Amino acid sequence: MVINTNVSAQQSAQLLSESSSRLAKSLSRLSSGSKITSPEDDAAGMAVSLRFDAQINRINAASSNVGSAVSFTQTQDGFLKKATKALDRMSELAMLSQDVAKSDSDRALYDKEFQELGAYVDNIATKDFNGVSLFTATTLNVTIDSDAGTYGMAGIDIGSATYTTATGSSIGDTASAATALTNVKAAISQVSTDRATVGANLVRLNYTNEQLSVQKTNLGAANSRIKDVDVAEESTEYARYNILVQSGTAMLAQANAQPQAALRLLA
Repeated sequence: MVINTNVSAQQSAQLLSESSSRLAKSLSRLSSGSKITSPEDDAAGMAVSLRFDAQINRINAASSNVGSAVSFTQTQDGFLKKATKALDRMSELAMLSQDVAKSDSDRALYDKEFQELGAYVDNIATKDFNGVSLFTATTLNVTIDSDAGTYGMAGIDIGSATYTTATGSSIGDTASAATALTNVKAAISQVSTDRATVGANLVRLNYTNEQLSVQKTNLGAANSRIKDVDVAEESTEYARYNILVQSGTAMLAQANAQPQAALRLLA
C-alpha cells in the first residue's frame, strides 16, 4: 500500500477524461446536427463534403442562369406571337388591296394600316431583356451545369432582310400589293420557323432545369450521408458516454479515498 502514487486514481482519471471528451464530442454533434464538427473527426470525409457543397452551390447558380434563359425565351415568344398576328393582318390587307372593286383611295387607307403594322413589327426587333437584345442573330451561350458547360441558344433576328422587306412594302396599288403579299408570306414563313426555334430552345432549357434539380437532390443526399449526424444513433452514444462519465466520477472518488486506509496502519 502506497500513498504518493495512487495508480487506481490515475487510471480512473484517464478513463474519466476520455469519457468526458467523447461526451463533449457527442453533445457537439447533436447540437450542430453534423458528424464532422472538426477536421479530426473525418479529414477525408470533410474534404469530399466541401467539394460537394461547392458543386451544389454551382448547380444552384447554373439553375438560376437557366431560369433566366427560360424567361428570356418566353419573352421572345410573346413578342413573336404579336408579330405573327401583325403579319397575318398585313397579308390580309395585301389581299384586300388587290380587289378590283377598290379604288386607289381605298387602297391608300389599307396601306396606312399596313404601314403602321410594319412599323410595329420593326419596333419589336429593337426590344431587349434586361439590356440584352431579344432579337439578334448572335447565338447566346447558356451555362447549364456545374462545370460551366454551355448550350448555344439559337438567335432570332427580326431585323433580317426577310422581315424588313415585308415591313417596307406598300399596297398603294394592285401591283405593289401583289409584291407585298409575296414578301409578307415569306415573313410569315420565317416567323413560323423562328417560333419553332424558340419552342425548341424552351424545351431544351426546361429539360436542363429538371436535370439540374435531380442532380442537386442526389448530390445533397450523398453529402448528407457524409456529414449529417444520425440523431438516433448519436443519442444512444450520448447516453452511454453520460453514464460512463457519471460512473467514472464516482469511481475516481473511491480511488482517491483508498490511500486513507494507510492511516489505520499508523493509528
